[in-house]
Amino acid sequence: MHRFFTLLAILAVAASCAGSSNAQADGLAFNPASGKPASISLPTGQTVNYTAYEKLYFVSNVEDSTYQYMNVFVPDGATQVTPIFLRTYVGGYMASEAAQPQAGDAAGRALAEGYVVAIPGSRGRNSKVGDTWTGRAPAAILDLKAAIRYLRHFDKEMLGDAEKIITDGTSAGGAMSALMGATGNHPAYEPLLEAMGVAKERDDVFASVCYCPIIDLDHADMAYEWLFKDTDSRQEGSEEQQKVSEELAVLYPAYLESLNLHKPDGTLLTAENYLDYIKELLIASAQKAKDAGADISVDLGFKFSSDAMGRFAAPVNGGMPGGQRPEGMPQGFNQGNHPAGGSGGNMPMMRMGGGRVGEYITDLDMPTYLNYVVSTQPLKGVPSFDSKGVLDSRASGENDEFGDASGSSVNFTEYSAAYNGVTLTDEIKRNVFLMNPMNFAGNPDATNAPHWYIRHGSRDRDTSFPVPVAFATKLENAGLDVDFLLAWNRPHSGDYALDELFKWIAEIVK
Repeated sequence: MHRFFTLLAILAVAASCAGSSNAQADGLAFNPASGKPASISLPTGQTVNYTAYEKLYFVSNVEDSTYQYMNVFVPDGATQVTPIFLRTYVGGYMASEAAQPQAGDAAGRALAEGYVVAIPGSRGRNSKVGDTWTGRAPAAILDLKAAIRYLRHFDKEMLGDAEKIITDGTSAGGAMSALMGATGNHPAYEPLLEAMGVAKERDDVFASVCYCPIIDLDHADMAYEWLFKDTDSRQEGSEEQQKVSEELAVLYPAYLESLNLHKPDGTLLTAENYLDYIKELLIASAQKAKDAGADISVDLGFKFSSDAMGRFAAPVNGGMPGGQRPEGMPQGFNQGNHPAGGSGGNMPMMRMGGGRVGEYITDLDMPTYLNYVVSTQPLKGVPSFDSKGVLDSRASGENDEFGDASGSSVNFTEYSAAYNGVTLTDEIKRNVFLMNPMNFAGNPDATNAPHWYIRHGSRDRDTSFPVPVAFATKLENAGLDVDFLLAWNRPHSGDYALDELFKWIAEIVK
C-alpha cells in the first residue's frame, strides 16, 4: 500500500527512471492552416461540419509514432472560449490509437453540441516497438497528460478553451479519465513527463466523465471478495478458492477505514455500515427508475411500501412532497433529475414485474440482489485482478499492465506477491501508486478537476460497487462537485444516457 513509502521516495524512483534527459518541448508544433474540412452524420439525421487537425504529436521525444499523437476536431462556429471534450478510447489498459469521432458515442454528440473534440492516442500494455514493450504503466496516463499540455501550449493558436477540458472514458478508459481529473500537476509525474519532451504547461482539467472506471487496482481484489464472497457463485467454488476469497475479503475493512470516508451527513463509513450505504445508493437508483416508469421486481430483493399512494403523493425522482425525504433515501451526491436513474437515452429499460409506478422502495435484501447481479454475468476469478500464479491462475491484463519493457507480467498487490513468494519492487510500487486516482483525490499536491460525472452500472460486476463508491465519496469529501450514480440496470458499459450527460456538461460550463 502506498502508505508504506513516502512521496519523496516515489519522486526519487521517478527521477532515476527519467534519467538525465533535459528534453524540451521545442519540437512541438501546430499549424492552424493544416485543418481539413469534414462532416459527420448523426443518428438523428443531423450533419455536423468540422475542421480536422490530425497527427498532432504531443511529445518531442516520440517513442511510439503509432500512438503518441492526437486528432482534434473543431466544429463550425467554435471560438476560443468553446469547451474541449477529450475522449479516450482506452480499453483493457491496451493501446489506443487517435480515432475519428463516432456518430453514436459521446464524441459525435460533443461535436453536435458545438464542443471542440480531442481524441488522443496512448500507449498501452500491448504496444511494442521492436523488442520493447513501450506502453506498460504508467505510459498511458503520461501520454494523456502530454496531450492535455499540448492543448494548453497551443491554446491561443487553436480554437477551443484549454481551461475547459472535459475528459471522458469507459472502463480502463474511465480509469484514465479519473487519473486525468485527479492527478493534475502532481510532481510525481514530472520527471517522467520531462523525459518525453512534453510542453511545459499545466495538465489539470476542468471536468472528468468516468464510466465504470476500473481503478484502485491494488485494493480491487479485496473489495471484490468483500462484496461477493458470500454469493452462491463464490460458495460453489473449490475449497482453495473459498479460502483465498475469505483471506482477501478480511483485508478490505482496514483499507476502507484508512480512507476516513464520510457520508454527506458526516457519518464515518466503516466496514459495519458501508454495505448499508451501498444499499441506499442502489435503492435510490431503483427508485428513480421506478418513478420514470420501470417495473422493479420483488424477486431482486426490493421491498415496497404497502400504502405509499395513500400516505403521500407519488415521489418525483425519489423525493418527497414539501421537501421531505423518506427514511433510507441517501442525501449528498448530486444525482440530478436524471430519469430512470441514468438508464434513459440510449438503451431500452428492462421491465420486470413488481410494484406500481410511484410506489416507494423501502428496503433491499443485499444477498438476494448480489446473487441477481451474479446471475446476469459470471463473477471474475479469484483473485479478479492480480491473478498471476494464485491458485495456478494465468496473468490478467492488469498483471501485464504493471510488467516491464521486456514483456513480463508481474504481481502488483501485497497479497498475490506474498502468495507467490515474490517481493514488490520499488518501481512496481511507484507504478501502482501513479495509476491509482484514489491516491490523488483531495491530495494537496494535485489539482483535482472541480467537476465529476461518475457512473457505474447497478449490475456491473467488472469491478465491485465499493470501488467507485469510495472514489466518488473521497472526491465529494474533498468538496468537489460530484454527480454519481449506480445507474439502474446497467451492465459494464459507457457513453449511455447522453442527453443527461450533456445537460450536466452544459450546466457546468455556463
